[in-house]
Amino acid sequence: MACFPSWRTLCHHALGVALGLLLLPAQAQIRVSINPGDQIEADRVGIFNAWKGALDAGLRKAGASAAQARFSSDATADMNAGRANVFDLMVGPAPVIGSAVRYGYVPVVGATQKARAVLVAAEGSAIADWAQSKGKRLGMPGQDSVVTYLLRGEVQAGNTTLARQYPSIYQTRYQDALLTCLELRRCDVVAVEEVVAKRWAASGKKVKVVWQSREVPGLSVALHKDAQVSADTLRSALMAELARLDAFGYTGTLTVKDFEYVSTLGYFTPRTLEGATLIEDPAQVESLLAAGARYIDARNQEEFAAGHVPGAILVPYVEKSAKDPGYDPKLDQFDLQRLGDNKAQPLVFGCNGPECWKSFKASRAALQAGYTKVYWFRTGVPAWRSSGRPLDRGDAKAG
Repeated sequence: MACFPSWRTLCHHALGVALGLLLLPAQAQIRVSINPGDQIEADRVGIFNAWKGALDAGLRKAGASAAQARFSSDATADMNAGRANVFDLMVGPAPVIGSAVRYGYVPVVGATQKARAVLVAAEGSAIADWAQSKGKRLGMPGQDSVVTYLLRGEVQAGNTTLARQYPSIYQTRYQDALLTCLELRRCDVVAVEEVVAKRWAASGKKVKVVWQSREVPGLSVALHKDAQVSADTLRSALMAELARLDAFGYTGTLTVKDFEYVSTLGYFTPRTLEGATLIEDPAQVESLLAAGARYIDARNQEEFAAGHVPGAILVPYVEKSAKDPGYDPKLDQFDLQRLGDNKAQPLVFGCNGPECWKSFKASRAALQAGYTKVYWFRTGVPAWRSSGRPLDRGDAKAG
């Protein structure tokens, strides 16, 4: 396993833990999702293995079983999984954990180094603030970056979109590539993490910060309230493990309030959809289903299996487009044929709450295909669960 230098001790320990796990008796495992974020882009797999080892050791100290861990680099999928309560334990950047704490998770530990998005321009640029960046060429990381999440959230909070603010948008996975875009004058302004901008300035690059977001927690850990391990016990065990391994600085004092800002800044869907009937009350959905409507679950198989509205039909909306009213549906996949031939059949579309765009996009696709009785259940499965109504579990059946 290749290890990033500053993680070498933790990585080597992870290998030892992994070998030790082979000797453990079979038992139910804690389901874990680990998203290393985009703070260290060169060695995500190494960081995943390091976290896996630390969590395995911490969970055993807390009296729990080892972690059945999944690597992720898709923050959107992680937030959907958190809303569906797919995992017992989640490691991820602030948007992932901020979303999770709204749906039954509690913070356990987090990095002491916080995160902030900034807009950077060339030192000699006439752009001096956010307002003056309008109409310019923007460079930014991919849509699952904490930087893009914060930037898009702030823009949408201002009742506009990135596309309206910036006529030209260049995206790349690696934040350092945005410096080249700026230096070659292909970008007028770029969005990166504050630590990246400071590193550029410290190395002598002629750049300046013209806007900054509010600060949010760094990479953090959250545990579901119903997991078979105490959050306090795991916090103590994990803090001791991280301190013993001399890894980066962590704190065990994070609370739900620390994630309040980022948890409400998400990619929230609009409150209207022309041609569809908006529903936010589960009781209305229940009445429609009793009258013969079909419930179309636009989530993925894993989320569906973790809990779905009884009688729901799984028709996944495979989403690659932006979480934005101006999204391009040609980037997505949705099997309209599975909605049935009767276009007068009442259809209720739902997914994972107001941050989940899949049901919004699926509803719009159905309307454009000629279905005439489309109901968009904006609050989705989280609202159904919170109302005390039962959820069915298990995979979708063929046909």
